[in-house]
Amino acid sequence: MTTMAHTRRTFLATAAAAGAITILPYAARAEGHASDVFEAEGGPITVHPVAHASFVMETPAGVIYVDPVGDPAIYSGFPKADLILVTHEHGDHFNVETLAALKGEAHLITNPAVAEKLPDDMKPDEALANGESTTWNGVAIDAIPAYNITEERKQFHPEGRDNGYVLSLDGFRTYISGDTEDTPEMRALRDIDLAFLCMNLPFTMDASAAASAVKEIGPSYVYPYHYRGRDGGSQDPAEFANMVGGAAEVKMSAWYDEPPKS
Repeated sequence: MTTMAHTRRTFLATAAAAGAITILPYAARAEGHASDVFEAEGGPITVHPVAHASFVMETPAGVIYVDPVGDPAIYSGFPKADLILVTHEHGDHFNVETLAALKGEAHLITNPAVAEKLPDDMKPDEALANGESTTWNGVAIDAIPAYNITEERKQFHPEGRDNGYVLSLDGFRTYISGDTEDTPEMRALRDIDLAFLCMNLPFTMDASAAASAVKEIGPSYVYPYHYRGRDGGSQDPAEFANMVGGAAEVKMSAWYDEPPKS
């Protein structure tokens, strides 16, 4: 079950259960500053969507920033990061200047390709390749392969380079897809409580593939994110929610300047 908390961030919070979604009006979203709190065995986990693929998680183990990019000022309303995760090198997931402004004393984990791109004074504390694992402050972190499987898309995210992550803390497991298509490694995930699934063309997968993956993985909650594409490749998160139906509770947020289409 989730409860609602308040932060300085403005984003839309909606839920989809048994195929029914209720989307707050944009004005209410802008005034509500709502975020989602997930009750876990070790304590609450609060999710603050920021934009596109960037979000912040407050957990009992510490504050986790995922793929922080953009003006560092947009993170000023959040507690400082204790852990920063970067999935891959593309500019909507990785920015050296943003990391430099936000890192402070945070533990930084990237994939090896991002590690190579960072200056010597900003090298990550750990560079995890596909399939590798580590533990930070009681959080088990698994690097899940993230890549394209469609032949004409493989140049975007070649197999073996980019990461998704599974974070396990006190029995609560969160899957962060990064940029990936509908891969066997993603489909094989189980016991996921919370998932963040990308969907945009031509770079990742469409809403139908993402919804199908949800039905196989079986997370309790799922955020559609990273759903803007190019040349008509944007995906509709409300359509995704309808296709997911009762397979998971869909959490909707305004990752962009306007709310998702209803």
